[in-house]
Amino acid sequence: MKIKMNRVNLGVWMWVLLVLAMGWSMTVSSAAFFESRHRRKSMYPAPTSSQLEFNRRGSSIVFPIHGNVYPVGSYNVTLNIGQPPKPYFLDPDTGSDLTWLQCDAPCVHCTESPHPLYQPSNDLVACRDPLCLALHSPGTPRCDNPEQCDYEVEYADGGSSLGVLLKDSFSLNFTNGVQLKPRLALGCGYDQLPGSSRHPVDGVLGIGRGQTSIVSQLNNQGLVRNVVGHCLSGRGGGFLFFGDDLYDSSRVTWAPMSHEYTKHYSPGYAELKFDGKPTGVKDLLTIFDSGSSYTYFNSQAYQALTFLIKRELSERVFKEAPEDNTLSLCWKGKRPFKSIRDIRKYFKTIALDFTSAGTTKTYEFPPEAYLIISSRGNVCLGILNGSEVGLQNSNIIGDISMQNKLVIYDNEKQTIGWVTANCDKMPKTRTVSI
Repeated sequence: MKIKMNRVNLGVWMWVLLVLAMGWSMTVSSAAFFESRHRRKSMYPAPTSSQLEFNRRGSSIVFPIHGNVYPVGSYNVTLNIGQPPKPYFLDPDTGSDLTWLQCDAPCVHCTESPHPLYQPSNDLVACRDPLCLALHSPGTPRCDNPEQCDYEVEYADGGSSLGVLLKDSFSLNFTNGVQLKPRLALGCGYDQLPGSSRHPVDGVLGIGRGQTSIVSQLNNQGLVRNVVGHCLSGRGGGFLFFGDDLYDSSRVTWAPMSHEYTKHYSPGYAELKFDGKPTGVKDLLTIFDSGSSYTYFNSQAYQALTFLIKRELSERVFKEAPEDNTLSLCWKGKRPFKSIRDIRKYFKTIALDFTSAGTTKTYEFPPEAYLIISSRGNVCLGILNGSEVGLQNSNIIGDISMQNKLVIYDNEKQTIGWVTANCDKMPKTRTVSI
């Protein structure tokens, strides 16, 4: 297969995502901060009757998640792609849509990866294909080579991927016991630049709101409902799923997705509370982003929060530890701490209140959802100042604050849900312990 290699001018069609995903610092995992404007409107053939029947049976796809917030600093899921199928470790990213693999096209620059480079299929997506047009929307692709669709994405930690769009088979096991191999679009990345978060993966699994995301493509083929969910265990690991038959919706707290900010999973604006009391900080535009290991508040919220935390801490137990550069703010005790249980009683619950149509929904952060124990035995704050790393007034709920919760993004009902859950066991049907 002949792939014409070129580097597209980012300035033409890349834009700064004001809020999302991971535009951050060394602590951020691979989620897109600068990304091509992927407002996708893919056109697919109508689902066959067998696909519609399959969908009516209501099945889902579940993937085990590996990794942790600390010390690994990232998560990955395994997907089997190609003919014959081969395993690849992908970083699940709700902050971006494009799924891509490091690709032997051949590869000009590739970063360290756990598996051999992906061998691309011959099924290139043409430049005027609806998928390619959607990938570049609202602009238009340059089409220097009409036979292929070029892409380029940059990530907040400085990493990037340049490649072409193609289709290949994904081997997927559904919860009803059926295995299917639908052909889905993905990026063949032949020129990667490493970012500061050097976590070896084979690529990125884009599960954002756009039509080129894997779950949107599966939905367009009539195979699953357009619902994404994840459950990250505080012990590490967890699971990711597509579909809506793994949870009892009546036990989930649901908030509508923002109608103003439609590019990412956002319940809109929130009020910050500390120990159940108002802090005076309001109008925090908030995004859920599995591509960020840590949580980010804007400068106003961060300063208010750290002031309140410091005021609550007893100097007889804690002293700031500036020599510990694990995160921006760490404290040490008289002896090293072994777990969050050792210090939980000294820290209060943080909460974000989302109000829509007169109804308020609360997302709580218990101490284990915003603290880590560093390798030095200190306790560190896993909420960082997003204004210092380019997020301006955006606020990101990252992996640390989604641990031990089932978080669900329902693209069909345009809602985001959450509920405390046991994320240590993989569900098979409607068995998530909530």
